[in-house]
Amino acid sequence: MSKKIAEGTKSLVLDVKVGSGAFMKTIERARELAQTMVDLGTDAGVNTSALLTDMSTPLGRKIGNALEVEESVEVLSGGGPADVVDLTVELATEMLRLAGKTGVDVRAALNDGRAMDKWRAMISAQGGDPDAKLPVAKETQDFKATADGYVSELDALAIGVASWRLGAGRARKEDPVQFGAGITLHVGLGDKVVKGQTLLTLHTDEPARFERAIQALGTQIGLSDQPISHERKIVLDRITG
Repeated sequence: MSKKIAEGTKSLVLDVKVGSGAFMKTIERARELAQTMVDLGTDAGVNTSALLTDMSTPLGRKIGNALEVEESVEVLSGGGPADVVDLTVELATEMLRLAGKTGVDVRAALNDGRAMDKWRAMISAQGGDPDAKLPVAKETQDFKATADGYVSELDALAIGVASWRLGAGRARKEDPVQFGAGITLHVGLGDKVVKGQTLLTLHTDEPARFERAIQALGTQIGLSDQPISHERKIVLDRITG
């Protein structure tokens, strides 16, 4: 919060994750953290609010540095996974509310190119190249379904650990990061799959990493022989100053 306040921003929206793949595992602890940060921002004269959002299962279909940037650009281009689009719209709408801007259709801005135009302008203003190629991992391996069924478990923590073991994160601060490493999800909770169907694709520069990444997934990618009811609520709560 000290860094965000020092930037001199007038309004701030925080995305506080809740669930197995988040720092705070329960909504009670997440709410406590969000309230603390909102209070800090408000006390410093920053108009602050927080959205508590679900991270019990992965958000979107791509996990890893370049992979997540790729997915973000897809959303800015008017595409991308529905859950990422929905959260983007919620966060942007909240930011506009704090800034006193009403009547802006965020979803329309994604669909008609305005969001992409603004992103490209921001990259260019900082001396970057919005058309620069993203890093791509040298090796991939598919993780396949072992039976017919319905996806009943897709644990965010297990998938995050697997992505880290592929090289997308560090164990120590001096460790290198593989920017192309990570995981692509091809299915979501509740999806029907058949034996041999690809559920995930693992990305890394070092094939020796595949085995430990698959061990991290373990039984956390579950299949049921019966359809499951899954209606995900992305925004769980809102904390305002």
